[in-house]
Parts: sequence; structure tokens; C-alpha cells
Amino acid sequence: MKHTGGDLFQLTERIWVYPFEELRDRPNLGYIRGDKWSLAVDAGHSAEHIAEFYAALEKNGLPLPQLTVLTHWHWDHTFAMHAVHGLCLANAQTNAYIRDIREKIAREGPESFLAFHESIRREYEDGKPVIVTLADLVFTGKMELDTGNCPIRIFQAEAPHTDDSTLIHVPSESVLFIGDAEGGAFPHWKKDMGLARKLADTVRKTGATVCVEGHWKPVPTEDTINAIMEEEG
Repeated sequence: MKHTGGDLFQLTERIWVYPFEELRDRPNLGYIRGDKWSLAVDAGHSAEHIAEFYAALEKNGLPLPQLTVLTHWHWDHTFAMHAVHGLCLANAQTNAYIRDIREKIAREGPESFLAFHESIRREYEDGKPVIVTLADLVFTGKMELDTGNCPIRIFQAEAPHTDDSTLIHVPSESVLFIGDAEGGAFPHWKKDMGLARKLADTVRKTGATVCVEGHWKPVPTEDTINAIMEEEG
């Protein structure tokens, strides 16, 4: 059974996860704590979503993240960027897609966005504003960061879900965040199996033992590889 949200939970010594929720299509939000500073994975669906995440961090005595890394451009992972603490980092393709949807909403109004799916209308019910901002920092290819005795590898990867996937690998914790990379392409969920094979190979080569997908509980890496290779659409 899928989770439907809940309390922040500790995955490893340095990693916490704020669980996904199906009703409003909220993804897992990750948190990585180094000795010097902390990093979040994905910005969330709305200001309300990120505020709940931050309240859970503070309840557990964890400092707010100085940097938030986006796994891909989809709204449930990015539309709370205007409300994040610190800076946001995205790959150049992700930032370009966010710019495109921001311009579309500016031209056509938020109704064009709300029409995408019922889960979005639930997230933005009661006239909550739709605010789209761009990333503060943009990269291409890969980056290596160290939050303090906790190196983090951030790199783009070919994947069937979108062509702007960023994976976040924490080698010391043997954890890999992949966002929604394992899924088929929106809106019909058709999966390019050639891209799926490339992603499975990339995931395997990291050597991570646990994967955190966007909308599922953390699982052994082999389970994620099996999900990647399942045909959809």
C-alpha cells in the first residue's frame, strides 16, 4: 500500500525523508545533513507543502537546508521554490522547462496549469496562488558537493520519465535519490525501454544499496531497477 504522507523519518545517519502523499501528488522530500550545512532534495508542490516539511525538520531539531536540489522540472517537485530556505539548484534543461511553464501560466492564467490533474486542483484549492520561480543556481552535467564529511554527487542521467533528470547520490550513506526517473513519460506514461535500460545501468553503477523514488517508500536498489524495467503505457 502506498504511503499517504506522514511524519519525517530518518533513513540513515545523515538522511531523512518527508513522505510522499498520493491525494495531492506530493513527492518525497529528502534531507541530507552534513557537519557544516544541509541539503534538501526537491522543493515540493506548494508553499504549504514546503512549510510542512520545514516544520517537521524543526520539530526534529534539524536546521533548514541551505540548498535545495531539483530532480526534474515537474510542478510537484518545483512549484514551492519561491518559498524555500536558501538557494535552489537545477540542471539547465530543468530550468528551461520551468521557464516555459512559467511563461505559459503568465499568458494563459493558472487555469491552464490547474487543468492538468485533479491532484493539482486539490493542492491549490481555495484560490491558493500559483507562483513559479527559476532556480538560483544552474549546472550542466555533474557536480560534487561536500556538506561536511558527507560528499554528495549530483549528475544528469538519461531516463524514461523526462529528459532533464538529475540524480543525487550520497556515497557514504549508500543512498540514491532518483525523483520520478523510473516512470514513463507524462501524460500517457509510455516508457522508452531503451532509456529505461540506460537508467537501470546508471543506477546499478552507483553502487547505492537504497533508492529513494519520488512517489514510493525507499527500497533496495534492485527493487528500483526492477521498477525501471517494468513496461508502462
